[in-house]
Amino acid sequence: MKKTKRPTEQELLHQWLEGDLDLTQQLYVEKDEPQPEAVEPYQPKRDRDTFLRSLRRSLRLYNVLAFLLCAVFAALMLMTVANLPRYGSADAPTVNEVAQRYVEQGTEETGAVNTVAGMILDYRAFDTLGESFVLFTAVCAVTILMNLSPKKRRPLPKEVVNYAADPIVAGVCRGLIPVILLFGVYILLNGHLSPGGGFSGGAVLAAGLMIYALVWGDEAASRTFRASILRAVVVCSLGFYCLAKSYSFFTGANHLHSIISPGTPGNILSGGLILPLNVAVGLVVCCTMYSFYMYFRRGEL
Repeated sequence: MKKTKRPTEQELLHQWLEGDLDLTQQLYVEKDEPQPEAVEPYQPKRDRDTFLRSLRRSLRLYNVLAFLLCAVFAALMLMTVANLPRYGSADAPTVNEVAQRYVEQGTEETGAVNTVAGMILDYRAFDTLGESFVLFTAVCAVTILMNLSPKKRRPLPKEVVNYAADPIVAGVCRGLIPVILLFGVYILLNGHLSPGGGFSGGAVLAAGLMIYALVWGDEAASRTFRASILRAVVVCSLGFYCLAKSYSFFTGANHLHSIISPGTPGNILSGGLILPLNVAVGLVVCCTMYSFYMYFRRGEL
């Protein structure tokens, strides 16, 4: 009778990383059959059972550490909230000369009629850049976790409904999608003049792309909006944001004259860098939301 070779610890770990081994089932499976005696002169010190026992201990330790970490984090958040000043209190840190300057001189210094846009894309542009990089990091993480090879995917059953074959749905979407995209572009380009900007405009643009993918299918959407194009748009948008604001930071910190003028408040080309930065942020938000939708639409892993 031919003896089957037991997998080593490295082989088990490799199978788990590749998705071929479910450790959650292996950890708690009781084995009734007797273990065969070793016939080889040399046997590894840690066989399969020993490896699974060590994983079980590690899992318990992981649960304890995760609970303690969450408890400490929750306690810190509760202490922070408890020490915050009351809303509207005169001694609140937000009631100071900074907020007064935003309101009184924001339009003159930034050229943006929308005070919020002038604040987040001029005074606090570095913070907004960090938020954009958070979105970029999120889409990178989702891509790493869900961008498996087609052989290892276990997609959900395809939907039976073919929306593109329905003349009512297809006809309405042909007229609705351009309106949604046009409205998203309007929000992007007028974010410094009226409520809106990169985040809200990018969300509207992503909604239009999602409707297109929902009606005409993933294949048509992938041909029209390829993943390589989306990645290039995100990288170029973030790169432009970094270079543009680096110039502003350098000239402002060294008291140098900047060639970028705030312009006349109320004009479409006013606001200095706020208009192109709104477009860059909107493209990042649009590509991120659309990428999330397309990855999760594939089904379960």
